[in-house]
Amino acid sequence: MKSHLLYPDRDFNPEWGMLRRSPSPQRWLNRDYDKMWACFPEYMQMTVQDLELDILFQSMACGDKFLFEVAKNVFFTTETDIETILYRQDILRDCTANSEVVREIYRIVVDLIEEYLSGLNWYSGKTADSVRSTSVHALGLFTDAFLELKKIAGEHADRFQSGGFKEFFSMLERETSDEYISSLKEKFEELSFKNGIFTNVELGKGNKGINYTLQKNRMIKKPGWLSGFLSTGSPSQYSFCIADRDIAGFRTLAEIKGRSMSSVSGILLNSSDHIFSFFISLKTELAFYIGCLNLRDRLISIGSPLSFPVPAEHGGRDFSFKELYDVCLALQKGEKVTGNDVEAEDIDLIIITGANRGGKSTFLRSIGVAQLMMQCGSFVPAESFRSNICTGIYTHFQRGEDHDMKSGKYDEELRRMSEIVDHLKPGGLVLFNESFAATNEREGSEISRQIVCALLKRRIKVAFVTHLYDFSQSLYEKNMDNSLFLRAERKNSGERTFRMKEGEPLRTSYGRDLYEKIFHESPLPVSFEDRK
Repeated sequence: MKSHLLYPDRDFNPEWGMLRRSPSPQRWLNRDYDKMWACFPEYMQMTVQDLELDILFQSMACGDKFLFEVAKNVFFTTETDIETILYRQDILRDCTANSEVVREIYRIVVDLIEEYLSGLNWYSGKTADSVRSTSVHALGLFTDAFLELKKIAGEHADRFQSGGFKEFFSMLERETSDEYISSLKEKFEELSFKNGIFTNVELGKGNKGINYTLQKNRMIKKPGWLSGFLSTGSPSQYSFCIADRDIAGFRTLAEIKGRSMSSVSGILLNSSDHIFSFFISLKTELAFYIGCLNLRDRLISIGSPLSFPVPAEHGGRDFSFKELYDVCLALQKGEKVTGNDVEAEDIDLIIITGANRGGKSTFLRSIGVAQLMMQCGSFVPAESFRSNICTGIYTHFQRGEDHDMKSGKYDEELRRMSEIVDHLKPGGLVLFNESFAATNEREGSEISRQIVCALLKRRIKVAFVTHLYDFSQSLYEKNMDNSLFLRAERKNSGERTFRMKEGEPLRTSYGRDLYEKIFHESPLPVSFEDRK
């Protein structure tokens, strides 16, 4: 029994973070989300920080820590299979068209898991009879949940068009037929042993009991006083009662009962754990889509456009979009923000230069976030978006000073670059923002040039925001067919439009604009060289 709402043929099992393969109930009771963040590789933590993804995850979670962690895990389980991405897109379309139904399914699963966990006193150190009783109770809860899900499927299944949901509803009907549910309830009633247990025991050495075998339960009617009085034959069965204060007797009776039930208890425990793992998997996979619905509702409320992207085959150089915007900035400001249009087919290198505070870093973040959203199967913050699949998305953004004084900024930049290189594969995407500017322009330009050229040789796409004129101009003069040079637009009045336009790198970054805006009463002398 599988939910298969993130993959058509397997469960969702990330290699790190909160979602391990083992759905141990004890783990779910005591999970520490903050410590789980440390499980992520450092380059992923850098990407979350540089792209400000926590803002996105918080909007998806709406205060729910579980939704937050699921979103983070799915985003960084980068998909390189187009069929899987399209499979998720179809399911997400169904979710947006039937959001109330999907949220109701999620509510049923969440309520079930919470009731199951809150009602358990766990098996460690407990008797076989306690395990049997708890497992029967759990299986009863699961059966009721299946009935609720089947009811929803019967009422709404015809409204879902995706292969994922069609298979999910078919699985419910196939695996939990009415006859099967009815027989389960009969078994649960029998396994409750309301009339006691019946067991066969053989005598071994020293008259010790061996080969305990639990028998099918059957009702025994206690004979009335009249039938006992009139009976003349020998008794058909023998019995005895344990005195109320006979502790040793009760202990022996409990031991006999436990040995008789050990095999049945083990089977029931395995069955309940198996079904529990199904509901955990269903909750986890639905949580991603619930997060997407939460995000969609938020973005629609502020008037920001959304669309389903068009993924292209890995290894290609497709890259174009219309009105792509930084979704994290829009969420932070609570309003629609400026988007950008780019046509960059057969492009490996994008260099972004131009005016300070012109939106270059925001534009770079919008590219990285949209690529991640596309590859996890979500919609993207744009009117349209097309890009080839990348083997990984990496970021190298400028950092502040190291207050612990463990290393200088330049050493720290090189260390982070080394961490990225350790994980890079051909077909990846690296986003640089003001990198290698901690040294002088000549050295910074040379280092940037060598790193970019090495990455391009390995068929790795690069987008680079820089104020290093020597670096950007030298690449521009090479007139490479696979490069695109964008510049942050600035009007003659000094106004920033926050749009990127094709253009040759300029020597100036218009630092004078910012100076005069801040210190408008003390204009710069004419001889001031307008550089960063």
